[in-house]
Amino acid sequence: MSSDAGKRIEDLISRVALGNRTAFSELYDETSSKLLAVCLRVLKDRSAAEDAVQEVYVKVWNAADKYQITGHSPMTWLITIARNTAIDRLRAGRQTEDIADHDHRLADSDPTPEQAVIAASEAALVQKCLNEMDADRRAAVTGAYLDGRSYKDLAEHFEIPLNTIRTWLRRGLASLRECVQR
Repeated sequence: MSSDAGKRIEDLISRVALGNRTAFSELYDETSSKLLAVCLRVLKDRSAAEDAVQEVYVKVWNAADKYQITGHSPMTWLITIARNTAIDRLRAGRQTEDIADHDHRLADSDPTPEQAVIAASEAALVQKCLNEMDADRRAAVTGAYLDGRSYKDLAEHFEIPLNTIRTWLRRGLASLRECVQR
């Protein structure tokens, strides 16, 4: 994401914090496809992911005033909300057997060819940046942010302290952000 796009999203979040519905609509239009992809990756069910995205935007509406411009990408903030929401739904779904009734899916909303090309280009860039990372760090980042694994699971898998896995993930995301912005 370019720094201009990041600044635009920060501006939209600031306006959402003031209750601006137009800014909220614009924020949704600009970010919903990426957040749906995050939720879909964790939940592996389109209907459940769409429900999770709705919940994400309710949280964004209610928490926009808590977002602080810290130099970090506003997409990181939004993706974190989406990822955590999806993981919460996944865990709840495991407890209650099934999150969504598969017989009542919404109409197909596949991306347009243009959106598919853009998404593929962005995915290739992220993959290139992931490949530049050390193998353990890459596995930790993909495990946490793409596969929905908990920090505790990752710490046990790598046989390292929980705080170390948090450091790996924080530094890994910073590295990805720098690489993508090059």
